[in-house]
Amino acid sequence: MKKLQVIAAGLGYKLLERNRMTEIAGLKFAPKASVFPAVTCVAQATLRTGLSPSEHGMISNGYWSETLRKPIFWEQSCRLVKGERVWSKDSGVFFFQQSLGEDVELIVSPAPIHKHGGGMIMSCYTKPTGMAEVLTKLCGKFPLWRYWGPLASPKVGRKCVSYFEEMTNVRDVDEAYLYLPTLDYAAQKYGPDSSAAKAALKEFRKQLERIADIAMRRGCTLKVMGDYEITEVKAEPVLPNVILRREGFFKTRTVGGMAYPDFHQSTAFAMCDHEVCVIVGPERERAAEILTQRRGGTEAGTSGGSPLCLCDSVLNDKPVLVAPQGSWFGYEWWTDKREAPDFASHVDIHNKPGYDPKELFFFNKGIVKGTHGRQCEVAYA
Repeated sequence: MKKLQVIAAGLGYKLLERNRMTEIAGLKFAPKASVFPAVTCVAQATLRTGLSPSEHGMISNGYWSETLRKPIFWEQSCRLVKGERVWSKDSGVFFFQQSLGEDVELIVSPAPIHKHGGGMIMSCYTKPTGMAEVLTKLCGKFPLWRYWGPLASPKVGRKCVSYFEEMTNVRDVDEAYLYLPTLDYAAQKYGPDSSAAKAALKEFRKQLERIADIAMRRGCTLKVMGDYEITEVKAEPVLPNVILRREGFFKTRTVGGMAYPDFHQSTAFAMCDHEVCVIVGPERERAAEILTQRRGGTEAGTSGGSPLCLCDSVLNDKPVLVAPQGSWFGYEWWTDKREAPDFASHVDIHNKPGYDPKELFFFNKGIVKGTHGRQCEVAYA
């Protein structure tokens, strides 16, 4: 292996500064401007192409399908990311979003099977196909329940490193690209300066020391960078779809007393993703204008009478809004809990038309303490 690139979730430069950890495993970190929006899929798409979000097409963790007339989050096809890749064919891609179908030698990606009767079969997608069984024998079963949801743990990064190491032992490649979710969950769930977040940072240091040792033994160059900085949440979430529904842009259909989206008759919808939301639909410009003019209130899911959101930019003809500092965007379009769809209180990243950090709590009952999305300084070494 000639090159190993690690991208670490939530590795902000200020985080390392506050914890006096700007040097880890012989790597000296410096600040570097993040992409905007500073969220997982956007950052990874920019890393693999060197292109801006407007060029590679990933402008959030989800995308709007005009053909299907619906927003879709966390789909894994590599064809969602446009542009030539920076890596060669003789590469390995580990735990990247939108990696399925990439023209590389090795791939590992979380890919659970959703059962018809409910629940999931925990599984990873691998290329070559048979590597899933080999890795399970060598490293044990991958703990997907620790990767996301109320049982998420920083220690899941250990298994990511093990899978990377054992897979490249079996089949060496010129370049490897490894994503580590280690710092993500504790900071979102408990806050970026919580004791849990500090413990996750210590765990990350151990994992990075192990990675640096692997790189040294194999004689390959090692580069590490973050994708975003997680900042403290101090206010209630902003709920733009509540307003868009009330103003007649967003339509719903009632089934069994629950309000489900009707995207075919809707003219605007906010695809919410942490601190940013992307406004889609034929009346997106007018909807964005209304949202930026509104002032907060309990009904809208904001507090203190501050501006609802700020219009930051337009990506691929779609307005992108930024929540007030210390707040974030919730995807919900209801205020009466009796209208909530059946998927609302569960971990269901594919049916929800927006990112829901409350999935880190059982039954979505918890207070989110950390968020990200606005441009920031990430750590780079």
